[in-house]
Amino acid sequence: MERIRTPWAVIVALLALTLAFAACGDDDEEPTAGGANTTAAAAGDGEIKRGLKFVSMPKQLGNPYEEIEHGGFEEAVKELGGTHELVGPTDASASSQVPLINSTIQKRPDVLGIAGNDPNAVAPALRNAAKRGIDVVAFDSDVAPDARKIFVNQASSEQIGRDQVKILAEQIGEEGEIAILSATANATNQNTWIKFMREELKNYPNMKLVKVAYGDDDDQKSFQETQGLLQAYPNLKGIISPTTVGISAAARYLSSSDKKGEVALTGLGTPNQMRKFVKDGTVTEFALWNPADVGYLAAYAGAALASDLITGKEGEKFKSGKLGEHTVGKNGEVILGPPTRFNKENIDEFDF
Repeated sequence: MERIRTPWAVIVALLALTLAFAACGDDDEEPTAGGANTTAAAAGDGEIKRGLKFVSMPKQLGNPYEEIEHGGFEEAVKELGGTHELVGPTDASASSQVPLINSTIQKRPDVLGIAGNDPNAVAPALRNAAKRGIDVVAFDSDVAPDARKIFVNQASSEQIGRDQVKILAEQIGEEGEIAILSATANATNQNTWIKFMREELKNYPNMKLVKVAYGDDDDQKSFQETQGLLQAYPNLKGIISPTTVGISAAARYLSSSDKKGEVALTGLGTPNQMRKFVKDGTVTEFALWNPADVGYLAAYAGAALASDLITGKEGEKFKSGKLGEHTVGKNGEVILGPPTRFNKENIDEFDF
């Protein structure tokens, strides 16, 4: 009889041990809320992880446009139940973001959203961030494609560039000397738009681009560059400034100049920034998207990446809160939508 009872005793003991280990496993599971690795439902089921850590990095602190843009990023992070830190340089030089990226890596966020000052200068540091498991999302101004997974673009770069030429052409009767007042010489988005401006100008043989000037996204330098353009080119008919700092500085100079009404100005600006210049006749029409939506979309893209819902491949779709659903395009590009034209008829309908 003893020989029969012993195996059952062993079996019972083994079952007890198995149950004990299972119970320990339950105790070691992640909590259901809080912490970057927890979700309301599994990421594979289409849910964003809660408690993700986000860092966003503008091209320059204190830039009104960037403040709106990164404010949108923060808005989305709050909706997503994550934490957000804004880290940025005080100048827009090509290398100023690099040490900040390196210090951010040490904080080990889940997502780093960046508006690149230079596509290549920041690339090695961003690649290092990716090796540490940080999902990099570029927005507003792209970085080298192999240094990020997603680039959130305001609109089609080609459309932005060509439309600015078309707006100016309408205002100057498709003829005359024109100039471009850009941000920094290395700004990815600016240079891409300018490339398409040059392409579009081929459709206007009587419009001649005489100068591309750089205000370095600095208000005073942009103001002085505008003055210099008008002095160097007395027959200038129009200026395109595809930067919110540049267009407002140029408008401020023109508004008190004897060239007001003679030199047309268009480009990219915010309604609140440009309202008084539209109403006093300095500017007829300009364009922009809602910069807050750019940052908002970038945060949602980053959350989708960090939650393993997308990888950045063409054709992937992800939900972006109030902006609906977006699709990843070629080279990891996600486009917000077409820009809006602002003029006397509609500018008071917008507040940003």
